[in-house]
Amino acid sequence: MDRLVSLHNSFFSAIERSMDGLIPLLARFVFAATLLNYFWASGLTKLGDGIMGIFVPSTGAYAQIFPKQMEAVVYDTSQLSVFHWLVVVAGTWAEFILPLLIVIGLFTRLAALGMIGFVVVQSLTDLYGHGGIEHAETLGAWFDKVPDSVILDQRAFWMLLLITLVIKGAGALSLDRILSRQVLGDTATA
Repeated sequence: MDRLVSLHNSFFSAIERSMDGLIPLLARFVFAATLLNYFWASGLTKLGDGIMGIFVPSTGAYAQIFPKQMEAVVYDTSQLSVFHWLVVVAGTWAEFILPLLIVIGLFTRLAALGMIGFVVVQSLTDLYGHGGIEHAETLGAWFDKVPDSVILDQRAFWMLLLITLVIKGAGALSLDRILSRQVLGDTATA
């Protein structure tokens, strides 16, 4: 029995070592394939008109991020504070910058950590700002037979993907790996 366990451990340890950079590379690929366009499309809805739209978000951006406050001021963004503007601009930029950094594998751990924070805020806004907490199907439930609720089910997979990148880094074929080798002379996995 000891020999069988030892053979098992040796075999799978060899596989794990040989595939070390593959898991985070696959995580980045899955992120690009499933979430990159989602976040960029969401970010595009928040841009204002013209080139200065990156600094003057659309009314819809405020309504998405601060739904109850916008309703309270009858959708007049001039009645909101600089704080609201900063949050909306930062959130809009984050929807473009953080996913891009993850896909190209640059500052991946920090970008994934930022995306975790973003998804938490997004989920809380969906639940409390947009009333998702009042709809059980939006919140969902773990350990049930329905795997497609927006908050608990889908975003749990998003978090797993992002946590993998925080822990493992960008993996193979990433700018993080190139930079760590060239700048730091590090041969370890980035």
